[in-house]
Amino acid sequence: MQGYIFELITGPMGCGKTEELLRRVRRTIIAKKKVTVISPEIDTRAHGDYIESRNGLWLDAKKVKNAAQILTVTNDEDEIIAIDELQFFDENIVKVISKLIDSGKKVIGTGLDLDFKAEPFGYMPELMCLATKIDKLAAVCMKCGSENATRTQRLVDGQPVDKNSPLIMIGGNETYEARCMKCYELPDCKSESRKREFKLLHFGA
Repeated sequence: MQGYIFELITGPMGCGKTEELLRRVRRTIIAKKKVTVISPEIDTRAHGDYIESRNGLWLDAKKVKNAAQILTVTNDEDEIIAIDELQFFDENIVKVISKLIDSGKKVIGTGLDLDFKAEPFGYMPELMCLATKIDKLAAVCMKCGSENATRTQRLVDGQPVDKNSPLIMIGGNETYEARCMKCYELPDCKSESRKREFKLLHFGA
């Protein structure tokens, strides 16, 4: 048993996290290792039981509703567990991955380190502390072309969404793109509204 190996691939949307995960998994398949690929059901970008990178690479995957279910879809013969989109899992994900690596399995995972508000996403901080290896990837900024994009910009109708928007919007018409820190935008409509109300109240129109 190799054990105590947890490789974490992180970064913003569009940086190639899933592509890198698939590359590593394909190498383990070539090495004739027994691998199980897992993805959260909430990630509906792939319309089936598989994960897919933005460049079209894909692999069969087992969809799970929560972290605990990961233990029910893996077995003793598995040598490597690959988990995509770790940021979507509940608080049990840290215990589940700890149990997997304690049992001798190698875990390779991907996840957004920051949400669209540029705040730590879900239980990614704890997973980064647990990881034995972290690869933080950067993307190309879709606004200025910088190769150091580390932020995920959420857009609706082409405009940056307000910071008070829900963290997860299922089935919405939003899109995401990578931005560098200079080009990243996060409007706060509530704050601006309160400032306008304050001025009107104290200084008049």
